[in-house]
Amino acid sequence: MPVRQGLYIQGMKFKLPFMKAKKSVAVVHLSGVISGGSRGQLNDKALAPVLEKAFSKGKPDAVALVINSPGGSPVQSSLIGARIRRLAAENSLPVFAFVEDVAASGGYWLAVTADEIYVDDSSILGSIGVISAGFGAHDLLQRYGIERRVYTAGASKSTLDPFKPEKPEDVDRLKKLLEQIHSVFIAHVTKQRGAKLSDDEDLFTGEIWVGEEAVSVGLADGLGHLVPVMKQRFGENVKFRTYGQKKGVLQRFSSSLVQSADLYFEERAAFGRFGL
Repeated sequence: MPVRQGLYIQGMKFKLPFMKAKKSVAVVHLSGVISGGSRGQLNDKALAPVLEKAFSKGKPDAVALVINSPGGSPVQSSLIGARIRRLAAENSLPVFAFVEDVAASGGYWLAVTADEIYVDDSSILGSIGVISAGFGAHDLLQRYGIERRVYTAGASKSTLDPFKPEKPEDVDRLKKLLEQIHSVFIAHVTKQRGAKLSDDEDLFTGEIWVGEEAVSVGLADGLGHLVPVMKQRFGENVKFRTYGQKKGVLQRFSSSLVQSADLYFEERAAFGRFGL
């Protein structure tokens, strides 16, 4: 005879195909430096199929982003974040972010694409700013009698050449560009967090906050970890489906031997800025 959760026939229970027994949460791990190109661990091209699948496969009740990133490319951060918001709207799904060690700079850009952000007591958040780093080696070239020859078509083509003396006008131009990107970052955070943000004067200066302090200034909604928070929200029997980037055997092998060294030092330098 028919029952609410299925059909009983001679002592056997069959679930109706259109009935969903348990809630489920799709989990996407966003770990590493955000960088364009084939070397980047986190970029829109690589994450597109992962995110598309997470938001649609199995009709989840929510998507959880597990974030551990010191930041990176502003453009890739924006592209990934925009894709997350679009998929959330198309599928009418809430998005939760759970910060592990750090969600700073571009990593925090990704975090604020979620509807709610949860952190550990020791998680580092913030660094809402823009940085450009380089080096100057013109004195080194002069010391060894090396002459650098550069020919350009366009007065601004060789600005900030590390092998030439720094020009004040080039620095001013770079600072203007950084300020424009910084304004976009601030607008994004303000739009996503709204009234949750405090009026702390250091909020958009590149300052960072840890755990409870991040919550107090409005960068996060509370302290909490993925499993207990999602069980509290969707029930003890909630299912977790994890999605991530998959690499073939040859790709993993080549990455470990050829690319891992420079990627390792790049990531160590980025995480090292936050003592990690």
